[in-house]
Amino acid sequence: MKVLDSELMKGYARMAMDGYNWGWHERNGGNLSYRMKSEEVEELKEDFRYDGEWQSIGWQAGDENAFPGLAGEYFMVSGSGKYFRNIELDPAANVCILQLNETGDRFRIVWGLVKGGRPTSELPTHLANLEVCKARDPQIRVVYHCHPTNTIALTFVLPLDSRVFTREIYEMATECPIVFPEGIGIVPWMLCGGKLIGDATAEIMKTQDVAVWAHHGAFCCGYDFDLTFGLMHTVEKAAEILVKVLSMSPNKLNTIQPDQFRQLNAPFGVQINEKFLYEKKDGRIGQLPE
Repeated sequence: MKVLDSELMKGYARMAMDGYNWGWHERNGGNLSYRMKSEEVEELKEDFRYDGEWQSIGWQAGDENAFPGLAGEYFMVSGSGKYFRNIELDPAANVCILQLNETGDRFRIVWGLVKGGRPTSELPTHLANLEVCKARDPQIRVVYHCHPTNTIALTFVLPLDSRVFTREIYEMATECPIVFPEGIGIVPWMLCGGKLIGDATAEIMKTQDVAVWAHHGAFCCGYDFDLTFGLMHTVEKAAEILVKVLSMSPNKLNTIQPDQFRQLNAPFGVQINEKFLYEKKDGRIGQLPE
């Protein structure tokens, strides 16, 4: 089967276009990676070429990146400087499939980017996250980075504390603690594209599915494209509600209380992390736990 006709490419392109249509991918913003299954590699390998040079994974001076947990694996990745709005129109020019070498410290492009270019500049961060996610749960295959407007806006007005950020998002929609009971991690502003921000994000992804980059965007992971996009969509919808609440008042007259959140655990088969269920003094938004 040809890559362009595959269900994998259809799902990848649809997710890219969904993100663009929601306004999360201005210009060349955002990136998307997928760790391929062995049967997908076998199905599509007739399209692959293996004459490309092995390249360093580190983009910035002094960066040395190696991902032995992903050695030899294949990944579908968006291209650096490419626009998400063009992926559906011309996947071969805007997306690539790459392979890591046997030590996980070099990659080569085996398909795509036919008009030139490199994989996303966030490749080290994607691989770092895919490696820790694989160690946590081998079924996790998608890592997605986008620029969701309301989520970013909240990083300017809420404390950059995962407990506060998660709790305020939880209170906006009952489904939030069900969809991501392990909460949201927060990365303070860092230079994007390098090892430091990749490592900081991967540390969060060892236990959580969502990481927010202050004043920049968000990362999330999932088993497939639908679940991963749905996770980001849920976070951003709750963030939009919170932005609207803040536009009316810095206080909430009514909200969901900790014991009400705990009622969700048994019926929905989740265990909401207790560190997000602290008591508040009043309805003021953005309170730090005592």
